[in-house]
Amino acid sequence: MRKNYILDANILIHDPHSIFQFADNTVIIPVGVIGEIDRFKKERTDRGFNARQVVRLLDSLRGKTSLAQGVVLDTGGRLTVYCEPDRLLQAGDGHADVEILRVARRIQANDPDTPVIIVTKDINLRIRADAAGLRAEDYTSDRTQLSELYAGQIECAVAPERVAEFRKSGRLALPEQHLAPNEYVLLRSDNGTPASVLARADADGQSVVPLQQAHGSLWGIKPRNKEQYFAIDALIDDRIKLVTLMGKAGTGKTLLALAAALEQTVRRKRYRGVLVARPIFPLGRDLGYLPGDVGQKLEPWMKPIADTIEFLMDAGGLVKGCRDCEALIRSGLMEIQPLTYIRGRSISNRMVVIDEAQNLTPLEVKTVITRMGRAAKVVLTGDPYQIDNPYVDSSSNGFTYLVNRFRSQTVAAHIELRKGERSPLAELAANLL
Repeated sequence: MRKNYILDANILIHDPHSIFQFADNTVIIPVGVIGEIDRFKKERTDRGFNARQVVRLLDSLRGKTSLAQGVVLDTGGRLTVYCEPDRLLQAGDGHADVEILRVARRIQANDPDTPVIIVTKDINLRIRADAAGLRAEDYTSDRTQLSELYAGQIECAVAPERVAEFRKSGRLALPEQHLAPNEYVLLRSDNGTPASVLARADADGQSVVPLQQAHGSLWGIKPRNKEQYFAIDALIDDRIKLVTLMGKAGTGKTLLALAAALEQTVRRKRYRGVLVARPIFPLGRDLGYLPGDVGQKLEPWMKPIADTIEFLMDAGGLVKGCRDCEALIRSGLMEIQPLTYIRGRSISNRMVVIDEAQNLTPLEVKTVITRMGRAAKVVLTGDPYQIDNPYVDSSSNGFTYLVNRFRSQTVAAHIELRKGERSPLAELAANLL
């Protein structure tokens, strides 16, 4: 049965191409939603960029036929911009949510046999719709439930002689297991003996190979658990161009990513430099306007990165005589910037670290990944349980979306870091608070 989907402005800004995600159903955009999108189109932010994309897309579809009559989409569905002429000339209450509810009620009355569904990321609107006897849903086409998210690692119980065979030959076929490319494996003896070995699935997913060792440490950092061994293997393997590290606070995501970036750039000279970026979202109330140039405005947001770099310098030595993060930036080996300025760039021959990636939308993640040029490697770190972006949640953020979409690709690896190693106190806080 076909359905009528009424889209809120936040859906279109979240995903400008969302109108193509409803198969052969009818997509309806109230004209008040267009007015709400118009408020954001001049912003020099990702929200403004998405708003401009939406209006350009609607304008291109308008060239086919009248949006009021409905445009047939390539999916077989239909797009309509709904406008009530008698309401257009009235001042009304100026609130798009009220218009969405009114339009939904009108369409339901005109066509009672076709289900009407409001699609919005606004929880309050979903509650109001339910109270009004209307059906409302979240946008689910890019949602990935954390309980179903690919963990990037499994345990396999095998005969002790197979463990010995793997250690001897460096390869072991596991046709009975369905492994994703670059999925990490703990091979454990099935007879109760402590014999075990860490491995990684080859590109075919049918056999496993040994991990690469980082010569005992990675810029002075030694792995403390099996997940950190997995992470180091993915970070130093040149064949893997995309690494996602997921874990709660204190598991070492950012520390390992930056240690690998310094190791690969300074000591192994595989990259020309390091680019570190993170989205800017405050914890708690925003401090508002900050004086100074771009570097001075950025300093408070990037302080966690500077702290980690200085810790690595203490652990693994100075970087070409640089004694702090600022000196490293002045030397040209490292660049730190907000993600706002990454759009339009083509980044080649660099190791890129995107911190706090759980605050990105799927479209923003796509923007970041498509900036990577030849000989570039990108590492994204994130904790889906700590999201500051009001427009995404643990299931709809770009980080989990990326993990889910790239799990079968040979150029990507994902590791979930589970054990906190920062301090016993930090581990207790992460688990109990």
